[in-house]
Amino acid sequence: MNRRDFLAAATALGACALAPPTLAMARQSDLEHHGKLLILVELNGGNDGLNTVIPFADPDYLALRPGIGIRRDLVLQLDERTGLHPSMQPLLPVWRDGQLAIVQGVGYPGHNRSHFRSMEIWDTASHADQYLRDSWVTRAFGAQAESFSGGALPFAAAVKTVMQALAAGQAVSVIRFTLSGFDTHHNQPVQHARLLKQLSEGLVAIRAALIQLGRWNDALVMTCAEFGRCARENESRGTDHGTAAPHFVMGGRVNGGLLGAAPLLKELDANGNLPMNVDFRQIYATVLGRWWGMDAGPILGARFETLPLLRV
Repeated sequence: MNRRDFLAAATALGACALAPPTLAMARQSDLEHHGKLLILVELNGGNDGLNTVIPFADPDYLALRPGIGIRRDLVLQLDERTGLHPSMQPLLPVWRDGQLAIVQGVGYPGHNRSHFRSMEIWDTASHADQYLRDSWVTRAFGAQAESFSGGALPFAAAVKTVMQALAAGQAVSVIRFTLSGFDTHHNQPVQHARLLKQLSEGLVAIRAALIQLGRWNDALVMTCAEFGRCARENESRGTDHGTAAPHFVMGGRVNGGLLGAAPLLKELDANGNLPMNVDFRQIYATVLGRWWGMDAGPILGARFETLPLLRV
């Protein structure tokens, strides 16, 4: 695949926790009439899903993570078993408004734990053993993207800068941000907390800007990442490359709540990885079919069951 194509133009940055975001913007072509915007937020490096969306009621959680696990009294409780990392407090109003969905156990069969290859699989919506040139959104739009750098701006500030472009009337269908630093092999707790705070504040900034522009009901915001992390902490107070992880979907027409099965900590594979229960291409099929009204099959190269993510 040519990484200069479309969404892949948002090149991954280094592993620094405060690395600036990059973004790519795809201009509307034949889909200009629908006016529906997709905003992708890539958590580059592979976000630790278990310390993001926390199964605090499962005793195996802290048994697997005695050094980096989040104590139950600190978790932002979503229901009787699941909560968010305490740094994600800014997202609670969106959750309470029913406009934030959390899709649990997202991955793909035959998961590859190489950063580049796994992100390429996500970008192209390919099978693990299939190599495609174009990204899934390029195939949908038949257009190239313009790529911009967030410079030294924090995520939330970069969001405001990009939304000024929307306010100026630029016809944009897809925006992609890349927030780097999630490859937390060492000393994860402080770095991960900082990143999740940046992510949450950035998502809230996106929401506020879209509401101000009158486009909140016509926008869909979702996270993506190459993989999650292993369930068991490593000897360096971090986590190694894993497989399935939760992802966030947010918007004025989102059907909020928890989707997919909770992490099955007693059913880890031989490498200590969580089982997948939602193929990431089901999310793409939902965006293509239910959001943009397109035939997702030819774009994704197969038929994938959609998810009840949207109220449209």
